Amino acid sequence: MRSESVTIDTSDIATLPFEKALAELEQIVSRLERGDVPLEESIAIYERGEALKKHCEALLKKAEARIEKITLGPDGRPKGTEPLDVES
Repeated sequence: MRSESVTIDTSDIATLPFEKALAELEQIVSRLERGDVPLEESIAIYERGEALKKHCEALLKKAEARIEKITLGPDGRPKGTEPLDVES
């Protein structure tokens, strides 16, 4: 039994918009869950999936850093903004 090494290029991931990266990641997960992918290809697409996941996480963190929460004064009117606290 001969094992062929499958490599998948991940150099394009850094330029993918969030929506495309997430859609591709979902396709990879679906293929892996079906289990109809040869082992070597499974390993390669899993590695691409990991790279896509990290890219999506980085884009989300960048977006969160840009979002601000509007603060209200005692009278209920907007008084300014503060960074969004995503933990609360």
